[in-house]
Amino acid sequence: MSELYDDFKSIVLNKTPLIDVRAPVEFKKGAFLNSVNLPIMNDEERHEVGICYKNRGNAKAIELGHSLVSGYIKEQRIQAWSDFIDANPDALLYCFRGGQRSKISQEWLAERGKEIVRLKGGYKAFRSYLLRELEESTLHFKPIILGGRTGSGKTIELKKMSNAIDLEGLANHRGSSFGQKITPQTSQINFENNLTYELIQKLHDGFEHLVLEDEGRHIGNVFMPESFISLMAEAPLVILETPIEHRIEITLNEYVIEAQKMYECAGFENVLEAWQESIQSAMNRIKRRLGNQKHSEVCNIFEDAVQEQKKNGSYDKYRDWVEYLLREYYDPMYDYQIQKRSEKIVFRGNASEVHEYIKSVTLFSGRLK
Repeated sequence: MSELYDDFKSIVLNKTPLIDVRAPVEFKKGAFLNSVNLPIMNDEERHEVGICYKNRGNAKAIELGHSLVSGYIKEQRIQAWSDFIDANPDALLYCFRGGQRSKISQEWLAERGKEIVRLKGGYKAFRSYLLRELEESTLHFKPIILGGRTGSGKTIELKKMSNAIDLEGLANHRGSSFGQKITPQTSQINFENNLTYELIQKLHDGFEHLVLEDEGRHIGNVFMPESFISLMAEAPLVILETPIEHRIEITLNEYVIEAQKMYECAGFENVLEAWQESIQSAMNRIKRRLGNQKHSEVCNIFEDAVQEQKKNGSYDKYRDWVEYLLREYYDPMYDYQIQKRSEKIVFRGNASEVHEYIKSVTLFSGRLK
């Protein structure tokens, strides 16, 4: 078996496990799906070696690296790699450029009788491949944009479509003023990498039409690729229409019930207070758009709902808060934006009608499951 591997498409299609031996600070900035960070040097060690490299050259930097990662520390790191390889025999190894760090890791493993192939060109080469594919992918599919007012259930319906990509899921953000989650939002690099993984897989499956949720230039702190912004702006728009009563229930479940469960799972000592603080911060961020009077009204409605929950554990009063947000904040904003793109609307309907329409459009141009 070759010591180097550069069939990046197969890595994506096979969801190949990857060992990233870069330092944690590098991994945090951007990595790949199915990768685990098992660094050969931690952040402090890498920093010291970097300074040595600048001041004294490559040979002395390598010497320092071997002295810093030796003995028990070295054995711990080799054992972590070995354990991962045992659990994932098809795993591959990479560092930044596919150079010294991954080569040394590979050699140390070989000394322990463990074989692993490393990525040719490392992170940099794989990342460059994904960026090229991201740019070129827009030439190989026709987008269908799924729009609809907040709470209409667009994400719910997207998850039922095998030819859809959940952009908000990839960004780890619900795409609205109240869309921030407890877990950190995906980095820009990881969003682009993960989106490209999805695109490669969907196009390999033969889909010519891909369904995407109607998004602006950014989802939270993550920005859409420029090529996608242009493509989506010209794409046909399908509007999911959902009764207000159903929208209230969907939004209540997402913003209140499930959100509080996330705080509970995250181990917050006082779940209700932590969640309440996040919602109040979100309402303060939309104060200018709402205006002073409406902002005061929505805050009072919310406070009444919180007190009701504290008193008897009921979520019922949050429905009034959700309805106010939908009618007074989200709907006017959405209606204004959609009016400017009315010529792109090709269909309106409820969930089942939308599915049937999209199926009829894509039936002869891509595999449907």
